[in-house]
Amino acid sequence: MNWITNYVRPKINSLFSRREVPENLWQKCDECGTMLFHRELSDNLYVCTNCDHHMAIGARNRLDALFDGGIYVEVAVPEPVADPLHFKDQKKYTDRIKDARKKTGEREAMLVVEGEVGRTQAVVAVQDFTFMGGSMSMYVGNAIIAAAERAIELKCPMILFSAAGGARMQEGILGLMQMPRTTIAVQMLKEAGLPYIVVLTHPTTGGVTASYAMLGDVQIAEPNALIGFAGARVIEQTIGEKLPEGFQRAEYLLDHGMLDRVTKRTELKDELITIMRLLMKQPPAVRGDLPPPTPDLELPDIEDAKA
Repeated sequence: MNWITNYVRPKINSLFSRREVPENLWQKCDECGTMLFHRELSDNLYVCTNCDHHMAIGARNRLDALFDGGIYVEVAVPEPVADPLHFKDQKKYTDRIKDARKKTGEREAMLVVEGEVGRTQAVVAVQDFTFMGGSMSMYVGNAIIAAAERAIELKCPMILFSAAGGARMQEGILGLMQMPRTTIAVQMLKEAGLPYIVVLTHPTTGGVTASYAMLGDVQIAEPNALIGFAGARVIEQTIGEKLPEGFQRAEYLLDHGMLDRVTKRTELKDELITIMRLLMKQPPAVRGDLPPPTPDLELPDIEDAKA
């Protein structure tokens, strides 16, 4: 046994070898290719600091950034019947659900929470695209109804962040039935005179776009978000024409009157606060941590204070 080769040389190599950098410290921008430090990217809400490209952001990260102090309470959502059609393709539907729950750590494709946004009470529903493509299921329908009912109970606005590829095929017609169910839930809000604000994120397509995602009192989208019902290729094959550049992107829809605003993610919270308070006929939000001043507050007399 050669102790120099087998022991000394590996020991020296280990001392002088470069230390490997963990892969999750940096993330490459899909648009411009810039390498971004993970903490800087997280602080900027996963918006590229070089080109303003909006990357995917987790549902929990979005909620943490939206609510004051990142504090919110989850709203209970009724559980639907599991696998009502006993669906199976390459996998059982129940197995797909288990895999999605293990991957995301979430119960289903939509989170419903309540809390204060700029000291304004709000109920917020966020669709999680990482959970089976954010597909519209019976649970998602129940979640939107629960959110609407809670907003009516609290007499506060409801905000919905949409992100989906359409209805969940494993639930068949039961998934498609969530389109009229959620439409009725939105109508309940309108009859109660409460604001319903929709933020369309990338991507929002299929039956989601044909129902609750396009029924807001105010329609906002993130920059360059893909928004549409059918895919561009299907439309081109149907009409036999080439679609214009940027078709079904947020900026194109804004130019053609389907959206009210296209807002950067970093500016979205302030805009939502302003819109909510305007629609609820409330005074402008007070910035900072101090409580709003009382108009009729009587200040003590200076001489009395000295005495």
